[in-house]
Amino acid sequence: MDDVKLIVNDIKSGKIKPIYFLMGEEPYYIDKISDFIEDTVLSEEERGFNQMVLYGRDVTIEDIVGHAKRFPMMAEYQVVIVKEAQDLSRSIEKLTAYAKQPQTSTVLVFNYKYKTIDKRKSLYKELKKTGVVFESKKLYDNQVPDWIRRVLAGQNYSITPKAALILVEFLGTDLSKITNELNKLKIILPEGTQITPEHIEKNIGISKDYNNFELRKALGERNAVKAHKIINYFSDNPKDNNIIVTVSLLFNFYSQLLRLHGLNDKSPRSVASALRINPYFVNEYLTAARNYPMKRVSQIVATLRDFDVKSKGVGANALPQRDLLKELIVRILN
Repeated sequence: MDDVKLIVNDIKSGKIKPIYFLMGEEPYYIDKISDFIEDTVLSEEERGFNQMVLYGRDVTIEDIVGHAKRFPMMAEYQVVIVKEAQDLSRSIEKLTAYAKQPQTSTVLVFNYKYKTIDKRKSLYKELKKTGVVFESKKLYDNQVPDWIRRVLAGQNYSITPKAALILVEFLGTDLSKITNELNKLKIILPEGTQITPEHIEKNIGISKDYNNFELRKALGERNAVKAHKIINYFSDNPKDNNIIVTVSLLFNFYSQLLRLHGLNDKSPRSVASALRINPYFVNEYLTAARNYPMKRVSQIVATLRDFDVKSKGVGANALPQRDLLKELIVRILN
């Protein structure tokens, strides 16, 4: 995120490079930078003659270089954007010669999604010398809630930890999907609002009471009644509550409880740091640790490994999700 701001600020201040090679597993920031260049480097009047969008599946490196070597018409720059550039992966090293001596009046942008070029080869080294190489890395699940918080903070909104986790649970780590849902909320909610699970339930349709995080909390508290209510809700809404996701989240939870039992310092600050969890959830973990001794946690982790296999259809005799979930909850609580 900081690298993106640096690139954008340099372009705003006129420090424009002749090549921007945007690559990596997370397409969100690749699109953001590319769109910013497309919208800002040239004025609306200049774009007609000096801006071109190509697609990797339709062109060769030679075609791209030919376009890049042209001079702009009545403008300081021409902009050439190559979308879906990963389709050129087999021939991308042919760009090396141009990267050594790029046309300074051309802004050449490569959107090289879901892949990276070999950093040991000449192309990468030449691009680093004459242009900008940006690698957009996929965020881990535990990094996305903080990303949501930072994005909203920059737009004069905030969000509760639980609300951020609910979004990640249902939308995964796809930053574009998350951004779309946040944009819907921002249309409805005034600036300065703290987004809560209630806002998400009302406006996006994700339940604040019947989700995997509430199930985790109920199990940690050994609240059998609440856990079974949530499981029944999951069983009635299987499309929105995949058992594989539930088993995975519970496996991570009880695995972290094992680590918690092994800590010498169980102060809230130490637990949050060691387990890499938001301090908001520390008491939930400490409660669960009191309710489940280390030996019992080890047994539950083994049970969850077994159910992970069953949830994927191996050795489960085609049991429906409802029966698997109920059996899992009984075995955890007993």
